[in-house]
Amino acid sequence: MTAPRVFPVNVEPCPHDVLLGDGLLDRIGELAAQVTAPAVAAVVSDDNVAALYLEPVLRSLREHGFDPLAVVVPAGEGSKCVATCELLWARFAAAGIDRHGAVFALGGGVVGDLAGFCAATWMRGVAVVQVPTTVLAMADAAIGGKTGVNLPGGKNLVGAFHQPHRVIADVATLATLSRRDVAAGLAEVVKCALLEDRAALGRLAAAAADLLAARPAALLDAVSLGAAVKVGIVTEDPHERSGRRALLNLGHTVGHALESVAGYGALRHGEAVAIGLVAAARVAAARGLAPEGLVGDVARTFEALELPVALPPGTDHAAIVAATRLDKKSRGGVRRMVLPLADGGAALHDVDDAELLAALA
Repeated sequence: MTAPRVFPVNVEPCPHDVLLGDGLLDRIGELAAQVTAPAVAAVVSDDNVAALYLEPVLRSLREHGFDPLAVVVPAGEGSKCVATCELLWARFAAAGIDRHGAVFALGGGVVGDLAGFCAATWMRGVAVVQVPTTVLAMADAAIGGKTGVNLPGGKNLVGAFHQPHRVIADVATLATLSRRDVAAGLAEVVKCALLEDRAALGRLAAAAADLLAARPAALLDAVSLGAAVKVGIVTEDPHERSGRRALLNLGHTVGHALESVAGYGALRHGEAVAIGLVAAARVAAARGLAPEGLVGDVARTFEALELPVALPPGTDHAAIVAATRLDKKSRGGVRRMVLPLADGGAALHDVDDAELLAALA
């Protein structure tokens, strides 16, 4: 067994690290006990992931002194709501989880956001260990301490910053993902390439066959690219106060709006973000902030990864534009989008309705 790749996240009040490797799931108890004292713990998962990985995780935790409770929710974005939080809080209370307890988030981004938010709010904050099992969660969602749930009016409108005690990502779990889910997760890796390593767009397109076939070595490299960029930005701006961390929302203004308008679950999050990234590149190119060729480079990368680059037929463009005004980056009703720049970086810019409609068309 090779040693995991370690990415330190030096943020207060909870410095921690992200571990990426192959075969880490059977070591969850050992790796968790290094950072949080064994106690009563809740392992939150969804019914798809639980069928595959819950028992080995529970067994490893018990072997290392934890007293774990399993809480399984229905898979899908619909579980990321206040009603499910109430269910989790009730289970935490019945199990006797106190301020010395811990919550383990075993699953993808939905489980990570949901379990992380419940950990942040239970007893005003208990330890959480993120155990991501999807590409998207490993490369992005499980890193950085953002937690939250959805409301009918928008995604992640209720949430909290709550840094994990550790992120433990086992790429072996990615072998059970569908090809579509692997592709969707890679959209966040493409976003990171746009932010910090434009040359990686070509490498990702060239490796598309290996990535979509879920070959561990290719996925470990891709996930590491995403994790390294996310860790670096989060370390600089852990609470999204300097504006640096807001750059991680590249593609998400349109992506979140599309998810909301289409109905959560109609599109994978990564599919919506891919469309949002192409739209952001179009706005930037139209303004002269980025070369026109960037739009083609981004679109070709997504097409190689079997991801969409345009809104689904029949989508109400005006509804998407209206929904973007609820984006958390907006100020005084003015839409602010992260746009890629010619020099390889990105920046926040005000974008009006006409510009966005043109990009969506």
